[in-house]
Amino acid sequence: MAWIEEIEEAEATGELNAIYEDLVRQRGKLSNIMKVHSLNPGAMQKHLDLYMHLLFAKSGLSRSDREAIAVVVSAANNCAYCASHHAEALARYEKNDEISEMIRGLRFLELPDRTSRLLSYAVKLTRTPEAVSERDIVELREAGLSDSDILDANLVTAYFNFVNRIALGLGVSFSTEEVEGYKT
Repeated sequence: MAWIEEIEEAEATGELNAIYEDLVRQRGKLSNIMKVHSLNPGAMQKHLDLYMHLLFAKSGLSRSDREAIAVVVSAANNCAYCASHHAEALARYEKNDEISEMIRGLRFLELPDRTSRLLSYAVKLTRTPEAVSERDIVELREAGLSDSDILDANLVTAYFNFVNRIALGLGVSFSTEEVEGYKT
């Protein structure tokens, strides 16, 4: 549920129904963050395309890296919806609850240098984007990230800032059942 009207799966027709069916086929079920777009199926499809590309396309960033960015950005924005969803996904890749909890709690400086710098960049870009400088990019390169990796990190960070504002601004809710069980 959200603070605006949403069209349920059983009530969807036409373009919206096709998108819902694709979502369920690809991800296993329909998330509330997608359902909140139901009054604008065209935007929903573009959002979904961007999500699938940034999180699942070939990249020098691992799926774990991308999920960790999702978690720290969402935690920095106090977006419980996205932090919960992506902490669940991160746990599948990390296989270490302590590391996942450290990342969700923004306590990642003890992690390997590459991860620590990557997540520090994501938090800085989220909280104080005007303070990001070329030095931050140099530090990412020094940690072994290529310019392509840095671009992907920037895009994933920007994407989750965008999605956090959708979730927070429209009151997108979640339950344990809604968070769990997506295809990765």
